[in-house]
Amino acid sequence: MSALKAAAVDRRSDYDVTNSVRTTDVAAVAREVRHLYVDLYRKSGAGSLEQPFHDFEALYSGDYPGYRACDTDYHDIQHVLDVTLAMARLLDGYQRVGREPMNERLFRLGVVLALYHDCGYIRHRNDTRHKNGAEYTLTHVSRSARFLRSYLPMIGMADLAPVGAQLVHFTGYETPVDRIRVEQPVHRVLGNLLGSADIIAQMADRCYLEKCYDRLFPEFMLGGVARRKTIEGEQVIFESAADLIAKTPGFYKGAAQRLDIALEGAYRYAEPHFGGTNHYMNAVEKNITYARVLKETNTISSLRRRPPKDATSARQPHLL
Repeated sequence: MSALKAAAVDRRSDYDVTNSVRTTDVAAVAREVRHLYVDLYRKSGAGSLEQPFHDFEALYSGDYPGYRACDTDYHDIQHVLDVTLAMARLLDGYQRVGREPMNERLFRLGVVLALYHDCGYIRHRNDTRHKNGAEYTLTHVSRSARFLRSYLPMIGMADLAPVGAQLVHFTGYETPVDRIRVEQPVHRVLGNLLGSADIIAQMADRCYLEKCYDRLFPEFMLGGVARRKTIEGEQVIFESAADLIAKTPGFYKGAAQRLDIALEGAYRYAEPHFGGTNHYMNAVEKNITYARVLKETNTISSLRRRPPKDATSARQPHLL
């Protein structure tokens, strides 16, 4: 089914914005990314994408040496696969119209960074201090950077490990974007694309608001985001899950500013990929419009979509 025809059908909760790629299925996203890679570069190099997807699935499933399975309900496999697919599409759009071409190794680096941008939420097997990965919310990006420094050399990208460890910070708030140091202008483009993919993919999720209510708020509670300790006492940021939903339109204003200014409008590269339409931003606007309606009418109970319960995909011997 083509993306155009699929989009005309009522979108399914475990599919991307075009309703054509199942984002709870590692193999499905890997195939789509491979297709984009081959279309831009060459078929012979596509095999280099296989190991990162295999390792990602093992890491999030609890089969990667030294790590527990992912236990954060919001920052789960589907979220990461959605971001990875969005990243590949932004890379494709950029490669078609961008000023400085992105070589195939940087394309692969971008995909790997997307796959592992949130691995800092995953706990080590010997971690007895923390009961859930969400407790790492405020430091998860730095933890992801440390993982990437050691992982990238394992897949033949040792020379890009320092760059990758810096670029993953474009997805977080531990380091302001304008303070992230990169060696080349094209690296900043890659960072902008990564940070943009992280925002637009999650906010375009069909069940974004439901996930904020049922999954993100509990993570915020565990991670010290909903309530922050200060010298003067406790500062309440979100009183409840309903309060988080009510404040989502306000959050979007800040996110939109980050997309346009800090990340230099990189989200717009979705348009040349899709042939002129930005399906991600269209879906984001629908979600935010509905969030405003819920706030104005005080009808949070209208959130009835059911996100996939388990985003762990079935294992397949050959992802690509």
